[in-house]
Amino acid sequence: AKLKSFAAKIIQLLKEWTETFPYDFQDEKSMKELKEIAHRITQCDEENGTVKKIISQMTQNLLMALSARSQYQEIREKFRQPVTDKGTILKTKPQSSQKDILSVCCDPLILAQQLTYIELERVSNIYPEDLMQIVNHMDSLDNHKCRGDVTKTYNLEAYDNWFNCLSMLVATEICRVVKKKQRTRMVEFFIDVARECFNIGNFNSMMAII
Repeated sequence: AKLKSFAAKIIQLLKEWTETFPYDFQDEKSMKELKEIAHRITQCDEENGTVKKIISQMTQNLLMALSARSQYQEIREKFRQPVTDKGTILKTKPQSSQKDILSVCCDPLILAQQLTYIELERVSNIYPEDLMQIVNHMDSLDNHKCRGDVTKTYNLEAYDNWFNCLSMLVATEICRVVKKKQRTRMVEFFIDVARECFNIGNFNSMMAII
Protein backbone atom coordinates (compact mmCIF):
# COMPACT_ATOMS: atom_id res chain seq x y z
CA ALA A 1 0.00 0.00 0.00
CA LYS A 2 2.88 2.37 0.81
CA LEU A 3 4.57 1.58 -2.51
CA LYS A 4 1.36 2.32 -4.42
CA SER A 5 0.92 5.64 -2.62
CA PHE A 6 4.56 6.54 -3.23
CA ALA A 7 4.29 5.54 -6.91
CA ALA A 8 1.27 7.83 -7.39
CA LYS A 9 3.22 10.79 -6.00
CA ILE A 10 6.24 10.05 -8.19
CA ILE A 11 4.01 9.81 -11.26
CA GLN A 12 2.46 13.19 -10.44
CA LEU A 13 5.92 14.71 -9.99
CA LEU A 14 7.20 13.31 -13.30
CA LYS A 15 4.03 14.34 -15.13
CA GLU A 16 4.34 17.96 -13.98
CA TRP A 17 8.09 17.97 -14.63
CA THR A 18 7.81 16.66 -18.20
CA GLU A 19 4.96 19.06 -19.04
CA THR A 20 6.56 22.17 -17.53
CA PHE A 21 10.24 21.56 -18.38
CA PRO A 22 10.30 19.13 -21.34
CA TYR A 23 13.72 20.40 -22.45
CA ASP A 24 15.29 18.85 -19.33
CA PHE A 25 14.82 15.49 -21.06
CA GLN A 26 16.28 16.32 -24.46
CA ASP A 27 19.53 14.37 -24.00
CA GLU A 28 19.70 10.57 -24.03
CA LYS A 29 20.99 10.25 -20.46
CA SER A 30 18.06 12.05 -18.82
CA MET A 31 15.56 10.26 -21.07
CA LYS A 32 17.09 6.90 -20.14
CA GLU A 33 16.82 7.73 -16.44
CA LEU A 34 13.18 8.74 -16.90
CA LYS A 35 12.39 5.42 -18.61
CA GLU A 36 14.15 3.47 -15.84
CA ILE A 37 12.14 5.26 -13.13
CA ALA A 38 8.92 4.71 -15.10
CA HIS A 39 9.73 1.00 -15.42
CA ARG A 40 10.32 0.64 -11.68
CA ILE A 41 7.06 2.45 -10.88
CA THR A 42 5.18 0.09 -13.19
CA GLN A 43 6.70 -2.90 -11.39
CA CYS A 44 5.49 -1.52 -8.03
CA ASP A 45 1.90 -1.72 -9.23
CA GLU A 46 1.86 -4.23 -12.09
CA GLU A 47 -1.82 -5.12 -11.62
CA ASN A 48 -2.96 -1.53 -12.15
CA GLY A 49 -3.32 -0.89 -15.88
CA THR A 50 -4.03 2.80 -15.25
CA VAL A 51 -0.44 3.37 -14.10
CA LYS A 52 0.95 1.94 -17.33
CA LYS A 53 -1.48 4.03 -19.36
CA ILE A 54 -0.55 7.27 -17.54
CA ILE A 55 3.19 6.62 -17.92
CA SER A 56 2.78 5.69 -21.58
CA GLN A 57 0.76 8.87 -22.25
CA MET A 58 3.27 10.98 -20.32
CA THR A 59 6.19 9.62 -22.35
CA GLN A 60 4.32 10.08 -25.62
CA ASN A 61 3.42 13.71 -24.77
CA LEU A 62 7.05 14.40 -23.83
CA LEU A 63 8.38 12.99 -27.11
CA MET A 64 5.82 15.01 -29.08
CA ALA A 65 6.77 18.21 -27.21
CA LEU A 66 10.47 17.63 -27.84
CA SER A 67 9.83 16.83 -31.51
CA ALA A 68 7.71 19.96 -31.97
CA ARG A 69 10.33 22.15 -30.31
CA SER A 70 13.08 20.57 -32.41
CA GLN A 71 11.16 21.28 -35.63
CA TYR A 72 10.40 24.82 -34.50
CA GLN A 73 14.09 25.33 -33.71
CA GLU A 74 15.09 24.11 -37.18
CA ILE A 75 12.69 26.56 -38.80
CA ARG A 76 14.03 29.35 -36.58
CA GLU A 77 17.62 28.54 -37.55
CA LYS A 78 16.70 28.82 -41.23
CA PHE A 79 15.29 32.29 -40.63
CA ARG A 80 18.41 33.27 -38.69
CA GLN A 81 20.63 32.60 -41.71
CA PRO A 82 21.81 35.77 -43.53
CA VAL A 83 19.83 36.72 -46.62
CA THR A 84 20.72 38.74 -49.67
CA ASP A 85 20.09 42.47 -49.72
CA LYS A 86 16.32 43.00 -50.00
CA GLY A 87 16.84 46.45 -51.51
CA THR A 88 18.61 44.88 -54.49
CA ILE A 89 15.78 42.36 -54.91
CA LEU A 90 13.17 45.15 -54.93
CA LYS A 91 15.14 47.13 -57.52
CA THR A 92 15.42 44.15 -59.88
CA LYS A 93 11.67 43.44 -59.68
CA PRO A 94 9.38 45.37 -62.01
CA GLN A 95 7.30 48.05 -60.25
CA SER A 96 4.04 46.33 -61.22
CA SER A 97 4.95 43.14 -59.31
CA GLN A 98 5.79 44.98 -56.06
CA LYS A 99 2.63 44.74 -53.96
CA ASP A 100 1.98 46.92 -50.97
CA ILE A 101 0.16 45.59 -47.91
CA LEU A 102 -3.15 47.22 -48.89
CA SER A 103 -3.27 45.18 -52.08
CA VAL A 104 -2.77 42.00 -50.03
CA CYS A 105 -5.11 42.84 -47.13
CA CYS A 106 -7.14 46.06 -46.99
CA ASP A 107 -9.23 45.17 -43.92
CA PRO A 108 -7.60 46.37 -40.64
CA LEU A 109 -9.52 43.81 -38.56
CA ILE A 110 -8.34 40.85 -40.65
CA LEU A 111 -4.73 42.04 -40.52
CA ALA A 112 -4.99 42.56 -36.74
CA GLN A 113 -6.35 39.02 -36.37
CA GLN A 114 -3.51 37.58 -38.47
CA LEU A 115 -0.95 39.48 -36.37
CA THR A 116 -2.57 38.06 -33.25
CA TYR A 117 -2.25 34.51 -34.61
CA ILE A 118 1.48 35.12 -35.12
CA GLU A 119 1.80 36.55 -31.60
CA LEU A 120 0.04 33.53 -30.08
CA GLU A 121 2.21 31.11 -32.07
CA ARG A 122 5.37 32.72 -30.72
CA VAL A 123 4.07 32.99 -27.15
CA SER A 124 3.02 29.31 -27.15
CA ASN A 125 6.66 28.33 -27.75
CA ILE A 126 7.94 30.21 -24.69
CA TYR A 127 8.36 27.80 -21.77
CA PRO A 128 9.20 28.47 -18.11
CA GLU A 129 12.70 27.11 -18.77
CA ASP A 130 13.31 29.96 -21.22
CA LEU A 131 12.68 32.43 -18.41
CA MET A 132 14.79 30.35 -16.02
CA GLN A 133 17.63 30.47 -18.50
CA ILE A 134 17.53 34.27 -18.51
CA VAL A 135 17.73 34.25 -14.70
CA ASN A 136 20.65 31.79 -14.76
CA HIS A 137 22.43 33.89 -17.36
CA MET A 138 22.00 37.08 -15.32
CA ASP A 139 23.24 35.29 -12.18
CA SER A 140 26.31 34.06 -14.03
CA LEU A 141 27.05 37.61 -15.23
CA ASP A 142 26.70 38.95 -11.67
CA ASN A 143 29.03 36.27 -10.36
CA HIS A 144 31.47 36.63 -13.30
CA LYS A 145 31.07 32.97 -14.17
CA CYS A 146 30.92 31.31 -17.55
CA ARG A 147 27.70 29.40 -18.24
CA GLY A 148 28.75 27.37 -21.24
CA ASP A 149 26.56 24.45 -20.18
CA VAL A 150 23.32 26.40 -20.49
CA THR A 151 21.11 25.09 -23.29
CA LYS A 152 20.54 27.79 -25.87
CA THR A 153 16.89 28.55 -26.53
CA TYR A 154 15.81 31.29 -28.88
CA ASN A 155 12.08 31.47 -28.16
CA LEU A 156 12.23 34.74 -26.23
CA GLU A 157 14.62 36.13 -28.81
CA ALA A 158 12.18 35.12 -31.56
CA TYR A 159 9.37 36.96 -29.82
CA ASP A 160 11.54 40.06 -29.47
CA ASN A 161 12.65 39.85 -33.12
CA TRP A 162 9.04 39.59 -34.27
CA PHE A 163 8.29 42.93 -32.54
CA ASN A 164 11.19 44.57 -34.41
CA CYS A 165 10.20 42.97 -37.72
CA LEU A 166 6.62 44.26 -37.43
CA SER A 167 7.87 47.77 -36.65
CA MET A 168 10.17 47.68 -39.68
CA LEU A 169 7.36 46.34 -41.88
CA VAL A 170 5.09 49.25 -40.91
CA ALA A 171 7.85 51.83 -41.50
CA THR A 172 8.80 50.24 -44.84
CA GLU A 173 5.21 50.06 -46.12
CA ILE A 174 4.70 53.76 -45.30
CA CYS A 175 8.05 55.03 -46.63
CA ARG A 176 8.00 53.09 -49.91
CA VAL A 177 4.82 54.93 -51.03
CA VAL A 178 5.81 57.94 -53.11
CA LYS A 179 2.63 60.07 -53.23
CA LYS A 180 1.66 61.98 -50.08
CA LYS A 181 -2.04 61.10 -50.37
CA GLN A 182 -1.25 57.37 -50.59
CA ARG A 183 1.22 57.65 -47.71
CA THR A 184 -1.44 59.34 -45.57
CA ARG A 185 -3.84 56.54 -46.43
CA MET A 186 -1.21 53.96 -45.40
CA VAL A 187 -0.59 55.72 -42.06
CA GLU A 188 -4.35 55.82 -41.38
CA PHE A 189 -4.62 52.13 -42.28
CA PHE A 190 -1.97 51.13 -39.73
CA ILE A 191 -3.61 53.35 -37.10
CA ASP A 192 -6.81 51.37 -37.71
CA VAL A 193 -4.87 48.08 -37.48
CA ALA A 194 -3.34 49.20 -34.16
CA ARG A 195 -6.82 50.13 -32.89
CA GLU A 196 -8.17 46.68 -33.85
CA CYS A 197 -5.17 45.04 -32.12
CA PHE A 198 -6.08 47.04 -29.00
CA ASN A 199 -9.70 45.83 -29.21
CA ILE A 200 -8.55 42.21 -29.52
CA GLY A 201 -6.10 42.58 -26.64
CA ASN A 202 -2.97 42.22 -28.78
CA PHE A 203 -1.00 45.00 -27.12
CA ASN A 204 2.39 43.74 -28.35
CA SER A 205 1.50 44.21 -32.04
CA MET A 206 -0.17 47.51 -31.20
CA MET A 207 3.03 48.85 -29.60
CA ALA A 208 5.14 47.56 -32.51
CA ILE A 209 2.94 49.44 -34.98
CA ILE A 210 3.07 52.61 -32.87
